[in-house]
Amino acid sequence: MSLKWTDSREIAIALVETLPDVDPKAVRYTDLMQWVLDLPDFADDPKHCGEKILEAIQMAWLDEV
Repeated sequence: MSLKWTDSREIAIALVETLPDVDPKAVRYTDLMQWVLDLPDFADDPKHCGEKILEAIQMAWLDEV
């Protein structure tokens, strides 16, 4: 399954598994965007990403930690 920017919960789960030692509260959006783009299952256009999407991913990530 390919992840899209709108799959915030699934992306958050993948980030927890990939970056277990990272505190989501201390993440810069530029880093978060790159980490999402680097996920092996991620396949979406970087141009479709914005601050609201990154915020949703960060909040989902906080919920998963």
